[in-house]
Amino acid sequence: MIRMLIVGYCYGIRSERRLCEEAHLNLAYRWFCRLSLEDEVPNHSTFSQSRHGRFRDSNLFRWLFNKVLRRCTDASVIKADASRQRGAFCSA
Repeated sequence: MIRMLIVGYCYGIRSERRLCEEAHLNLAYRWFCRLSLEDEVPNHSTFSQSRHGRFRDSNLFRWLFNKVLRRCTDASVIKADASRQRGAFCSA
């Protein structure tokens, strides 16, 4: 799930539904998310259920996502862009 969100961040895909559709069609996204051609792409509702269910009372998921983004930025894998982050750790 984190890998799919990183794809969404890097390519400006804000809709979880669209992100799942893109991961279903784009072989590069599937490769990055470690999904084989036989693997099913998670349903868009999985993101919402996790956000409003398991991680509702905790900032753990946001913390983890921001930590992964910071490491990717530090390693120059991605470029920080505050316009896509909605208040995360980087500035434009």
